[in-house]
Amino acid sequence: MKAWTRWQDWTNVILGAWLFVSPWLVGFAGTAAAAWNAWILGLVVMAFALWALAAPSSRGAQWWLVISAAWVFIAPWLLGFANQAGGAWNAWIVSVLVALVALWALAGIGGTKGSTSKAA
Repeated sequence: MKAWTRWQDWTNVILGAWLFVSPWLVGFAGTAAAAWNAWILGLVVMAFALWALAAPSSRGAQWWLVISAAWVFIAPWLLGFANQAGGAWNAWIVSVLVALVALWALAGIGGTKGSTSKAA
């Protein structure tokens, strides 16, 4: 795979950007824990997605995206904003999407190496 071409990584760049701007757009910028979590993890997701774009054969970037998504998912409970609907639901939805897209990309890394086609 050529660098800067995998759609899954571009999708995670966009999801990271959404996570970063979501406190203002969804309306939870006044909830410090939810907002700071979104701002920091939005930048983290974008950074790992850009790493994945630059080095498409690297599995590490994808695993770091999955780990980041896991944090974003549990953060509403750990940081105490699970009762703030906008921030919590945004975190849960974005985290599931980031993890699914990263796992999809992982499934494609090295997937064709060593495979053979069997003609009938």
